[in-house]
Amino acid sequence: MSPLNHRHVAPSILSADLANLADDVRRVVDAGATVIHFDVMDGQFVPPITVGPVVLGALRDALPESIYLDVHLMIETPERQIEDFASAGADGITFHAEATPHAHRVLHQIREADCRAGLAVCPATPPGIFEEVADLLDLALVMTVNPGWGGQSLIPSTLEKVKTVRSMLGPDVAIQVDGGVDAETAPLCADAGATWFVAGSAVFGADDPAASYQAIAAAAGVAVRA
Repeated sequence: MSPLNHRHVAPSILSADLANLADDVRRVVDAGATVIHFDVMDGQFVPPITVGPVVLGALRDALPESIYLDVHLMIETPERQIEDFASAGADGITFHAEATPHAHRVLHQIREADCRAGLAVCPATPPGIFEEVADLLDLALVMTVNPGWGGQSLIPSTLEKVKTVRSMLGPDVAIQVDGGVDAETAPLCADAGATWFVAGSAVFGADDPAASYQAIAAAAGVAVRA
């Protein structure tokens, strides 16, 4: 599995061409990406509906085993879906604190499925829940936009939340930012304490996704192989 204590830019399939998903993802993998962010939306927690375990399994089969599949569940009652996504090939699974009253139990469930456990909060959600479950966290996701759609601008006030979460959790937990991340905002997120950077439209919406990935990675201080 990809080292949690390393910095990573994770291109998000939310902005990829789903008709050519494997080819799109391979382009950024060839450019150096080792983490792919897999957004799952159910039409309830957020209005859009995206993809599920079947697509994850197909992508897992199409990629080298070394590629870390980072599943982000934007769904209600995520505890019902953990086993399916783990079986389909997820390396890490992150769910939203707002989507279930059982965060502690769901983090246990993810770890028992042999995946790394992540918890996400929306911009308006206070970060204190991270401290309550710190002993079970591999990754803390601070949403830097409201979840549901790609192409939004980063909400500046969320950078203060990233700083708070980094101070709260210390150096050993990966802190991920998701939303409005590009070559201009990635350094701001890194300065605040983020180590994993989700980039969707800034990568797959670019004319050259591979070059865009490398530009964001360089801006975020991510080591990119030659």
